[in-house]
Amino acid sequence: MALPALYLSPHPHSAHNARVLVALEYGGQRARLVDTRRGASAGDVAGLPAMEAESGGHVWGGAAVSHLLAPAEMRGSCGEEAALVRQWTSYADIELLPIACASTFPAIGLLKHNKQAVDRAQVELRKTLRFLDDHLRLRTYLVGEKITLADVAVSCALLLPYQHVFNPEFRKPFVNANRWFETCVNQPEFRRALGEVKFCDGRPPTSEDKSAGELCRGAERAPVSAEGPGHEGGVQQPATAPAPVKKTAAQLKKEAAKREKMDKFLQKQEKMKEQQQKMPEKKPKVEKKEKKDLGVITYDIATPPGEKKDVSCPMPDSYSPQYVEASWYSWWEKQGFFKPEYGRDLSEPNPKGLFMICIPPPNVTGSLHLGHALTNAIQDSLTRWHRMCGETTLWNPGCDHAGIATQVVVEKRLWRESRQTRHDLGRQRFIEQVWRWKHEKGDRIYHQLRRLGSSMDWDRACFTMDPKLSAAVEEAFVRLHDDGVIYRSTRLVNWSCTLNSAISDIEVDKKELAGRTLLPVPNYVDKVEFGVLVSFAYKLEGSGEEVVVATTRIETMLGDTAVAVHPRDPRYQGLAGKFAVHPFCDRKLPIVFDEFVDMEFGTGAVKITPAHDQNDYEVGMRHGLQFVNIMDDNGYLINVPEPFLGMKRFDARKAVLAALTQKGLFKEVKDNPMVVPVCSRSKDIVEPLLKPQWYVRCSEIAKMASDAVRSGELRIIPDTHIKTWFSWMDNIRDWCISRQLWWGHQTPAYFITVNDPSVPAGEDADGRYWVSGRSMDVARRKAAERFNVSPDLISLRQDEDVLDTWFSSGLFPFSIFGWPDQTEDFKIFYPGTLLETGHDILFFWVARMVMLGLKLTGKLPFKEVYLHAIVRDTHGRKMSKSLGNVIDPLDVIMGISLEGLHAQLLDSNLEPLEIERAQAGQKSDYPNGIPECGTDALRFALCAYTSQGRDINLDVNRVLGYRHFCNKLWNATRFALRGLAAGYQPQDTAQRSAQESLMDRWILSRLSHAVEACNHGLKLYDFPAVTTAIYNFWLYELCDVYLECVKPVFAGDEGPVMWTARDTLYTALDIALRLISPIMPFISEELYQRLPRRQPHHPPSISVTPYPQSEECDWRDEELDRNVDFALSIIRTTRSLRADYNLTKTRAHCYLKCQDQATADLISPFSCYIQTLSSCMSVSVLVEENCPAGCAIGIASDRCSVHLLLKGLIDAEKEVTKLRNKQGEIEKQIAKLREKMSIADYSTKVPSKIQEMEAEKLRQSETEQQKVEEAMRNFEKML
Repeated sequence: MALPALYLSPHPHSAHNARVLVALEYGGQRARLVDTRRGASAGDVAGLPAMEAESGGHVWGGAAVSHLLAPAEMRGSCGEEAALVRQWTSYADIELLPIACASTFPAIGLLKHNKQAVDRAQVELRKTLRFLDDHLRLRTYLVGEKITLADVAVSCALLLPYQHVFNPEFRKPFVNANRWFETCVNQPEFRRALGEVKFCDGRPPTSEDKSAGELCRGAERAPVSAEGPGHEGGVQQPATAPAPVKKTAAQLKKEAAKREKMDKFLQKQEKMKEQQQKMPEKKPKVEKKEKKDLGVITYDIATPPGEKKDVSCPMPDSYSPQYVEASWYSWWEKQGFFKPEYGRDLSEPNPKGLFMICIPPPNVTGSLHLGHALTNAIQDSLTRWHRMCGETTLWNPGCDHAGIATQVVVEKRLWRESRQTRHDLGRQRFIEQVWRWKHEKGDRIYHQLRRLGSSMDWDRACFTMDPKLSAAVEEAFVRLHDDGVIYRSTRLVNWSCTLNSAISDIEVDKKELAGRTLLPVPNYVDKVEFGVLVSFAYKLEGSGEEVVVATTRIETMLGDTAVAVHPRDPRYQGLAGKFAVHPFCDRKLPIVFDEFVDMEFGTGAVKITPAHDQNDYEVGMRHGLQFVNIMDDNGYLINVPEPFLGMKRFDARKAVLAALTQKGLFKEVKDNPMVVPVCSRSKDIVEPLLKPQWYVRCSEIAKMASDAVRSGELRIIPDTHIKTWFSWMDNIRDWCISRQLWWGHQTPAYFITVNDPSVPAGEDADGRYWVSGRSMDVARRKAAERFNVSPDLISLRQDEDVLDTWFSSGLFPFSIFGWPDQTEDFKIFYPGTLLETGHDILFFWVARMVMLGLKLTGKLPFKEVYLHAIVRDTHGRKMSKSLGNVIDPLDVIMGISLEGLHAQLLDSNLEPLEIERAQAGQKSDYPNGIPECGTDALRFALCAYTSQGRDINLDVNRVLGYRHFCNKLWNATRFALRGLAAGYQPQDTAQRSAQESLMDRWILSRLSHAVEACNHGLKLYDFPAVTTAIYNFWLYELCDVYLECVKPVFAGDEGPVMWTARDTLYTALDIALRLISPIMPFISEELYQRLPRRQPHHPPSISVTPYPQSEECDWRDEELDRNVDFALSIIRTTRSLRADYNLTKTRAHCYLKCQDQATADLISPFSCYIQTLSSCMSVSVLVEENCPAGCAIGIASDRCSVHLLLKGLIDAEKEVTKLRNKQGEIEKQIAKLREKMSIADYSTKVPSKIQEMEAEKLRQSETEQQKVEEAMRNFEKML
């Protein structure tokens, strides 16, 4: 039987051809390819590409043919997906392909180059890529989790632009779209159909360049057939041409018309080439000067650490973080500015109050990331603000010993350097190794904190393994154990077989699987299968009946001790009192009835493994079932029959499945979406194991913590987290605090052996045989009293486990002050004022501090909890070393090359494959490395990002933008210092005189608003409000308006106006620098130190200078603010007119036509400022008079219009011609958009984002049309 014919378009760059060939590869069908470019006829086919249908007719068009050829799953796995696929393919055909061709065909010589058309197409393509990039931020493919026809259609439409137009610079912003496109074209099916797709490298295309999707690709490759080796389908191309088919008259006529059309096209191309050759050569364009790189200026004056920086030298021409940040921190620290004792006696109460905050102690394991930088930017801004407000202020630094994390790091290093394990060294020598590592690496975190400008009292720095804090941990355990709050119990824990330790919930990553997935597991050569549900049968005792159960962990059936069904399930009512028989041992499994069973899931019967599943554990406790532990600490099977005994757990998975199959009990395996618990430290699959451990009884202390929030005694900000707090506290489980590690606080509990035959030997899980004590002697005396024997009959063995790191961290707010001793610091600074941290550790740390604080000290450890958002990368992904998106704040502060980022990975503990993936991530996000941004810009950006939400997607480019803001501050202060002139001495106090100009009074009024906004924002932890107030004042009010207004004043003669302007400018700078100081400490100090002082005994540093308050800045003038806003709206309108008519250097006369005399009287005092700020030749305020002819008109408000005299400044006739052409183009564009939007089903079939894009495009086009028509009318009046 003849193969169906596939007719491809004769166009050499057809995206439809490419799409069809790719679909053919995916579908695995066979077809006879007909090359219409080489003379073969396509018969009566309406359009190409086309394919013969089984009915004898033809299916034509790229969308229809690819839909026919592709497998069903590529059309969408469900109705919703299928609809989305159709929308995307329609979008590719109707929207994307036309602009792709318009942009690319001129570049490859298929169309005459029309700059306007190409530019418009480029703009549209950029919008499209931006839309795709946003859509693909959290997706691999356009629809669903696999490649669909949507991906094929859109990627094929973008083939030519990616090959010929999208140069590296163009592609750079669209990381997600590039990643998706590269993923598509590198699929085997794409490569077989299209060959290798080479991205545009920026050079002009040549005739030798080949386009993916060309028809010749299919014709030139070796013939492929179903019989070809290793390939199940393809295009079959016979060695000999098929016999010619007799053509009808209509076909011959159609072909003749096509040939004639092609001849005309070729003649036109030839003629265009000749004309281009005759045209005189254009003068080469003058190359634009490249933007200057950000300069690096260094402070080279020799200044010993701790000495004050020399600011007597002239200011450099531009801001440089390295210059500004040099030397200040060591001076601040040496002067003791950060100590609460600075300038006061702590024994005397401070009437202004006290502010105490402790750092969330970072892990000693390495370095800080941007999440820590956010925490410290917020905490330092608050600390500096409270200090400047005159309060006794302490920010207490510290570091956490990070039990598991540190032990893992040191164990890896030990193995890498000496091929030894901790067991080779022994506990004592291994702990010595950890301390050595801590002394080598631990100071890096403190160095980073200093570079971030953190104003901590370093003399009070604490480490959770310090003797003072270790004593507090021991005391807390003993007290809680004696009170019965801590107890011994055998329960299920999260167990890492690799670490040989229980781990906390926060160290368990929940990996979501959609179905069958192979995952790597430590100590296994092959990947292990997860995401499947295995069904098998248990035979019922004494009958041929069976009950079918299902499980995702088939190996655990070896520990099954029951089968559970729902008590109301009618299918199993007859099983009451019956038993199932275990197929591999003589264990009988009772059928139990329990309401936890979901009747709708699977067969409604559930296997119960009480020793290896949390739900099963609770069922086992309710029904008194047997608990059979089938796994040791290393994941090897125990307490099971041969041949499974001694097998590794996931090897047993395969063996059990095979044995069930052999016995005829296996039923089926099917995909099952599930969550797999993975240890974040070891990447091992977490096992629930029964272990005797120490637990904290939480119900009573959790109620105390919950009541504190309900009563308002403890505030949680933002209050959106209160619901989470109550959910955790009211449903809390007891807390397992045992960890099977060597690094940490060894549990001060001892197992008792009584050397007296009358006292029976105890078991590990029996709490009566455990005693706690501050020393072994104290513990021995307590044990002797308990068993009423002599102390010399008592033998003690200390528990080898250490305590959970969160236990010592939970004591941090009071252990740092020497608790249980009533030290002076404890009396003064406990309880603290505020706890600030990320919302992700609200339960793991914050709740435990509150519970332990209330229980052990009787007081809340702090009055308020402020929870900030979590920092993610620019794509919204969680920071992860293996993704390469964990950024050291110092790299943003100082800048780093891409090679430097790669080198940091090599010095980490990542595996080679993880390093490779992380390097790829770094290359994608930071192809040119990270530019130097400076500490102040980073802190300002982080605070500006801190909305009270859940996540922050941090873009380093935005941080760079705030470095430019720092440059604005720098240049404004340089200008001000020149304007103040040498020898200027400010007034003793900041106060107004009666001689201020309107703009002097206005800038002081705006300063008052900024002061109020900053204080209000800092009180409410509304950091974006603070940064916005600072940014707006400095940039839009001080720099853009006031400094421009005083330039003519400073250029004039000395006199009262200039002196008043100087005083006003000094006041504005002095207060504005103090406003930014808490957030931007370095640049504010540098600039503040260069200002003259009001009084000789002024505080030595801006960090201890009073923060501006509304009382000292009582200069608000609401009426003046409104009037200046009105004047600024006139200035904006005038500037807009100048821009519309390209009057960049030409000054025009400006006429302000007012509605009434009152408006004219309001504007007139500002006319000189309007003239200065809008660069006009003159400004005239008119009411009754008419404006001269030949003016462009702009509406500033309903009370005033701006008339800019253009007559004599521009060629009106030429401008009208240009505008008419532009009007025609806009009208076509509007008509096309309206036609498209009027199509039936547009609102339902076109994706909503595309509808929004097109609606916005139409709105912009209509606005542009109105402006063009208005401009034409104005120019026509001048003719």
